[in-house]
Amino acid sequence: MTVERKPRRVRVHSLTLTAIDPKEETASFEISCSSGTYVRTLIADLAGHLETGAYLTALRRTRVGHLSVEQAANPDELTPSTIRNRIIQMNEVVSHLPAVEVDEEGERAVRSGRVLRLGGMTGSFRVERGGMILAVYRGDGEVSRAEVVLCGG
Repeated sequence: MTVERKPRRVRVHSLTLTAIDPKEETASFEISCSSGTYVRTLIADLAGHLETGAYLTALRRTRVGHLSVEQAANPDELTPSTIRNRIIQMNEVVSHLPAVEVDEEGERAVRSGRVLRLGGMTGSFRVERGGMILAVYRGDGEVSRAEVVLCGG
């Protein structure tokens, strides 16, 4: 059975061959890529382009946005008394995103997850009202759609 995959635009910032074992016929890569990149599919497509076969045997995510594995806690170090200190507050998670302040009408639209018409906004941004984070939206220059709504309607 073949699963049809729709082509989608992704960005590969870097793809580095980090190890190769000819005897085992294996290779290791390090990749930096945009959100939504299917690395397994990327490797299969790369192998197809080279007229060979390949598949992933392991995949380890070491960074998501500005959060890296180096900042992560060792699970053995987490106890009921220390776990609270490791919780990342929402404003810290999205602090790197540009902010857009909305009025009362805009807040109602955001609470319902409706499209916002904020001309010129591209990429992800946080939507706020009075310093409170309401949602994360993604704009395409004409309209912006909710990615994550953090407040109820």
